[in-house]
Amino acid sequence: MISILFAGAVSMVLTLLGTRWAITLLARRGYGQEIRDDGPTSHHTKRGTPTMGGTVFIVATIIGYFAAKLLTMSPPSASALLVLFLFAGMGAVGFLDDFIKIFRQRSLGLRSKAKLAGQTMVAVSFAVLALQFPDERGQRPASPFISFIRDINWLHLAGVLVVIWILLLIAGMSNGVNLADGLDGLATGASMMVFGAYTLICIWQFNQSCATAEGAGAKCYEVRDPLDLAVVAAALTGALFGFLWWNASPAKIFMGDTGSLSLGGALAGMAVMTRTELLVLLLGGLFVIITASVILQVGYFKLTKGKRLFRMAPLHHHFEMLGWEQVNVVIRFWIIQGLCVVIGLGIFYAEWVTG
Repeated sequence: MISILFAGAVSMVLTLLGTRWAITLLARRGYGQEIRDDGPTSHHTKRGTPTMGGTVFIVATIIGYFAAKLLTMSPPSASALLVLFLFAGMGAVGFLDDFIKIFRQRSLGLRSKAKLAGQTMVAVSFAVLALQFPDERGQRPASPFISFIRDINWLHLAGVLVVIWILLLIAGMSNGVNLADGLDGLATGASMMVFGAYTLICIWQFNQSCATAEGAGAKCYEVRDPLDLAVVAAALTGALFGFLWWNASPAKIFMGDTGSLSLGGALAGMAVMTRTELLVLLLGGLFVIITASVILQVGYFKLTKGKRLFRMAPLHHHFEMLGWEQVNVVIRFWIIQGLCVVIGLGIFYAEWVTG
């Protein structure tokens, strides 16, 4: 378990120190955020705030994980490497998006088709690779079954359908975090809670793993590398904890699409590897709510020929337009996210207790 604590500590220290250096570097080069003119007027003061801060916690997470591997002199697992691949790959797509925004001085980066193509390429590569690399028990990182807390035996997907399902999950979570990244610290704090929950889930799955004599039994978990996934989750939690110091209101730096797409990808990757693909929709409930608000807004606008359900979507901007202070919106949304995590963990544990 020392590797879990060490990974989290290393990544946290790296982001606490590295983000301060990144703020200075990005500000000196003029890599500032462009702000939509149709958004809340209070956001106009944020124009020029350094962005692409997600690069810092991506690097810190990867270093934290491998530092833990070096400390324990244990080889990295296929599951952990694949999650890190998805994390960094989605971050690379987001980095291109952010860089184009800065270079062309506009609030829109990659064209929607190009952005979707980049996300699809990374997600499909992850899905295909995750179905490879069986261990000595024949267990692969991903499963052909749709899962809730374990694989659902009657929801078996064949061939390309598995890849499509994983692709949809990655696209949904990455865009959900991306939509939530509109207020200082909102997506950072919410994501930190979910990765903290996944650290606990992976530790529990390791202790009750079907691969060990202690865990073998009717209630055991068929997860390939739960302990190593806990190290990745802890590294992500620590990195976000350090980044939040600088990203909380008033934010000195934004994570940008570099950070939000990478975090959404990592969330989906953890769900696939831990066989909690449907549970992640509850653990990351805030992201689902915010995404649903955009879908409802667009659908209502089209059905009513121009009327709006919310003053502005995503949902957090609706409350800003109602006059809520940004800090109040963030704290209350964090409370909602915390409740989602508590309920999700409660259901996870209750399933084990009841068998």
